Amino acid sequence: MDALEMALLFDYYGDLLTERQRMCFDLYHNQDLSLAEIAENTGITRQGVRESLKKSEADLRMFDEKLHLVERIDALQKKCTECSEILEKTAGDVTDVSAKQSVLAIAELLKNLSV
Repeated sequence: MDALEMALLFDYYGDLLTERQRMCFDLYHNQDLSLAEIAENTGITRQGVRESLKKSEADLRMFDEKLHLVERIDALQKKCTECSEILEKTAGDVTDVSAKQSVLAIAELLKNLSV
């Protein structure tokens, strides 16, 4: 799993990790510190940092295997985009100005949800 995928999993499930796991993960993946630097800054052994990172990564994968939030939210965002596009096309056929504005407003809300 590449760094981008791991960062995405951390965004979704990071709060489920222990404080120590979150700290080590952030320092290693987001702040690009080495294991030795993290160990020095946190008072944890280098091996402890490495084990914490491995456990964090395994936990994040396990959370996603069980919950599938990344996949579900991606699918939901795609559906919102599709609905927004359909509403924008449909708005061209609406003759009532107020109704047309409402349809376009809903389309815009759905578009913003999919970002």
